[in-house]
Amino acid sequence: MSRAAVPGLPSRYPIGEQLPALYADDDFAQRFTAGLDTVLAPVFATLDSLPAYFDPRVTPADFLAWLATWVGAVDDPHWPVELRREAVVHAVELHRWRGTRRGLVEGLRLALGVHAEVTGDGGAAWSSTPGADLPPEPPAETLVRVWPGREASVDADRVNEIVRAMCPVHIVCRVEVLPGPPADEGR
Repeated sequence: MSRAAVPGLPSRYPIGEQLPALYADDDFAQRFTAGLDTVLAPVFATLDSLPAYFDPRVTPADFLAWLATWVGAVDDPHWPVELRREAVVHAVELHRWRGTRRGLVEGLRLALGVHAEVTGDGGAAWSSTPGADLPPEPPAETLVRVWPGREASVDADRVNEIVRAMCPVHIVCRVEVLPGPPADEGR
């Protein structure tokens, strides 16, 4: 990530024009300040458009990886730039839903472009009645079904890696990779 001289970029604030009248006709002073203008023009252009650097939808691609670190987003340089931008835009929302069905489904959709369905609740239960009976035993595992979305196939290893990273530690998650959407099972 570097902002270097941009050939032909004019300075919005030429130094030579701001010098006292004594130096307006001085060739050396004008050439010297023109050289400084060439060096400072990218700095002024960057400062003038600074808010755009913090918007992942329009930030320069080389700045996107650094911006992703600010919000804890996964930034895979092998992904298309638009997908990387979307991951940064939705990172805070994903952190809010981390460890939930919604978070897992959205994380898989963003990272791999797959559709997912999560069944099983991990055994969480509550009651508003004091002294109520204990809930039944939770299922032994949570099932994560995944099928292709924007890609023709699903990388099972990447799915397992993401599920391991996003599922709470106390929950056993089993992953099924399906060739297409699951059939309605009487729901």
